[in-house]
Amino acid sequence: MFSSSQEEHCAPSKDPVKYGELVVLGYNGCLPNGDRGRRKSRFALLKRTKANGVKPSSVHILNTPQDSKAVNSKGQHSISYTLSRNHTVVVEYSHDKDTDMFQIGRSTESPIDFVVTDTIAGSQEGEETPITQSTISRFACRVFCERNPPYTARIYAAGFDSSKNIFLGEKAAKWKNPDGHMDGLTTNGVLVMHPKGGFVEESKPGVWREISVCGDVYTLRETRSAQTPGKLVENESNILQDGSLVDLCGATLLWRTAEGLFHTPTQKHLEALRQEINAARPQCPVGLNTLAFPSMQRSRALSSHEDKQPWVYLACGHVHGYHNWGHRSEQGPGPQRECPMCRMVGPYVPLWLGCEPAFYVDTGAPTHAFVPCGHVCSEKSVKYWSEIPLPHGTHAFHAACPFCATQLSLNQGCSKLIFQGPVD
Repeated sequence: MFSSSQEEHCAPSKDPVKYGELVVLGYNGCLPNGDRGRRKSRFALLKRTKANGVKPSSVHILNTPQDSKAVNSKGQHSISYTLSRNHTVVVEYSHDKDTDMFQIGRSTESPIDFVVTDTIAGSQEGEETPITQSTISRFACRVFCERNPPYTARIYAAGFDSSKNIFLGEKAAKWKNPDGHMDGLTTNGVLVMHPKGGFVEESKPGVWREISVCGDVYTLRETRSAQTPGKLVENESNILQDGSLVDLCGATLLWRTAEGLFHTPTQKHLEALRQEINAARPQCPVGLNTLAFPSMQRSRALSSHEDKQPWVYLACGHVHGYHNWGHRSEQGPGPQRECPMCRMVGPYVPLWLGCEPAFYVDTGAPTHAFVPCGHVCSEKSVKYWSEIPLPHGTHAFHAACPFCATQLSLNQGCSKLIFQGPVD
């Protein structure tokens, strides 16, 4: 089943080389109101017709604002480090024929290739929630991909604006390295975590680090926007690996390499698994009505009270149809329900299939649900994400469902589903 649909990932040679994809955590296959242009839930980094990468060339020490204007008006990419009112270091960048550059940020200006806005936990089934004040930088980060095999991808904090400049003001954390080159951090930082062992079921979470403007790796600051940088980690690099996570303080992105995507389930595979579950005709053990997971497209438009919609008692995993009895709100925070099969009390929620293939670490059947949101995927995928601490706010970390960004329960991050087959 899996190999027959691999042609979705294995593009013909006439198509551009795919370096990889960045997928935003918290969206189940697309944005709440649909993907539009550069604003979408996943972004493919494809080899450009003409290289647009840049590399450091000359350094200028400027003592007046007029000098700075003269350098910036030359039309070259540059990074300006303002040390004081009358002291700015400008590093000019020249064209690099061997790399392609891709920029990510909140801005909708033309230099941004992938527009990313703040992810609101649990909002993927409804309308997009407006953000009053975003913590994501307008020009958050840039990724450089080598145009020749093995197409190595490297990430750097900050992106060039419409005037081709990155500007680190007086208050930004910046410094001169022992070898003499300038470097710095963005206000809320770009954090990266590489999983140990790649993006497979056996891998374990790595350590979250901060990436500098020049691509060096540092330990985390005391708080997200502290003035003092962490310590340089010399034996780690800014090279993205399959499964690397990039946090922009408001949204977290998953990097999947082209090779990694080749081994993920395809949409066809996930659809076949859905049909397989439905073909077994699972029943509500009380109402005895047949349950069925809706198709990927229909699930976004349906109400959770549809007759065939599966619901689950998360404490035990028994799958039912929707009913309105067994309330036990006095026994815990939030709505609590008693399972009529085993009398266990806990949350009672609708089940939704995880539709974003990039979040799966294997091609297994959807047998487990995240707690408390009810998104369903394979056992190995659920257990993988249950162990990944994701940045939350300025200094907290917690595991979350990759399909909706809901924080997982500390006591029970997932639940094994128990379906009842037809009685006839």
